[in-house]
Amino acid sequence: MNRLAVYPGSFDPVTNGHVNLIRRAASIFNPLVVAVATNVKKLDCFTREDRIEMLRAVTADIPGVRIDAFEGLLVDYVARTGARIVVRGLRAMSDFEFEFQMAHMNHKLAPGVETVFLVTGADEFFISSSVVREIASMGGNVAGLVPDIVRERLEARFPKT
Repeated sequence: MNRLAVYPGSFDPVTNGHVNLIRRAASIFNPLVVAVATNVKKLDCFTREDRIEMLRAVTADIPGVRIDAFEGLLVDYVARTGARIVVRGLRAMSDFEFEFQMAHMNHKLAPGVETVFLVTGADEFFISSSVVREIASMGGNVAGLVPDIVRERLEARFPKT
């Protein structure tokens, strides 16, 4: 049985919520490809290479995790990997509406692809990359919201004045 799954996202930056989901998904699916997406609608805080580097650092101790990147349609990337499963995290009901629509569109485009939703851990459900970026850009403390390596990179990117 093919237990390969893809967990896509922009991971800009990777948060403790992402790491929680990666750990849990990797305990179910092996291998788990964490795929850094290029989103043309977003202005990136970190380059794709930076995000890949940080993800590799924070997942180095998680067996079966592979970090990759892609552009274009997720279903095309999933087909190239040979996966049939897309893992997505849900923080709140507002996430569900968007993710539900995307799961159905992906299934319509690629009927063999299924989406599995994991609910974010209780300690991380309020964390989002956009909120972390905003806090960091205003000189706020993001300790506890992101792994230490990411906190350090954010502090270097947004020095306190």
